[in-house]
Amino acid sequence: MRARASHLRALLSRALATSLPPPPPARALPQVTSSARPSSLASTERGIFSRITGLGASPFGAAFLPRARFFSADASAAAQGGSKPPAAAATGGDGGGDGQSGKSEQDAGKSVRGGPVSWLSFLLLLLTGGGVIVYYDREKKRHIEELKNRNSAVKPGQSVGTAAIGGPFKLLNHDGKPVTEKDFLGKWTLLYFGFTHCPDICPDELQKMAAAIDKIKEKAKLDIVPVFITVDPERDTVEQVRDYVKEFHPDLIGLTGTKDEIRQVARAYRVYYMKTEEEGSDYLVDHSIVMYLMNPKMEFVKFYGKNYDTDSLTDGIIKEIKEHK
Repeated sequence: MRARASHLRALLSRALATSLPPPPPARALPQVTSSARPSSLASTERGIFSRITGLGASPFGAAFLPRARFFSADASAAAQGGSKPPAAAATGGDGGGDGQSGKSEQDAGKSVRGGPVSWLSFLLLLLTGGGVIVYYDREKKRHIEELKNRNSAVKPGQSVGTAAIGGPFKLLNHDGKPVTEKDFLGKWTLLYFGFTHCPDICPDELQKMAAAIDKIKEKAKLDIVPVFITVDPERDTVEQVRDYVKEFHPDLIGLTGTKDEIRQVARAYRVYYMKTEEEGSDYLVDHSIVMYLMNPKMEFVKFYGKNYDTDSLTDGIIKEIKEHK
């Protein structure tokens, strides 16, 4: 087996030796590294190469080993940060190799004095950051104090954030007499917008209103004026409104008017209404389901939606009147 392997290795070496061209003489490293590389290192490389490949003594090994040294020299020069390329170092002779080796040793001997951030710059950074934090904290406290002073400067009697609801109007009551918002001055008023042909919601809301004003008078000895304003002026005449309000409470005041007058008062109180499902003279009116509590100056105080029942409406109105006083 060994004889056969040796024979095959010899054949392979001959074939490769004839096919591979000889290395270029300008890039041959044995002459370049004669002074920089010890002869023992070259012999060691040949020994290692021979042990690994078994071709050290063959022509193939002789052709391959200079190329291996050349690439090894390139890698070493790149790692040491040499300024000259390997080819130029190879043509420089022994003096060039000694100069490059000496320069590398000099660079390696230099000590690193410090990183990118020194202690002084780090201290300055800390002082600057601390100053920014202190300044921000001081400005924040000053801003909070200004807000507190502004809030405390508001007088108790001022109205802050009150919705722009309400305004002047001119309508007819259920007795046919002209009525304006001035007729309700000096009294707490509870307004509701609806129409007499409403099948279910308006009757439920008016019954709740009537029961609430009775409870308010019983519990807090307060008189509330209930007012019904139609949003269907075409059908809700004075007579129609008079017959309608009598069904809920004797103190309930019904108001009607022309289309323009109803449109004006609805806009003033931010009330939505629109005809729906019109079939000749039979139609419904879609509208807002809200009661408005107005103070004795006919200024808006609070509104109450459909989600309030009789008890919560009673307690809510009493609470608002007591806080207003």
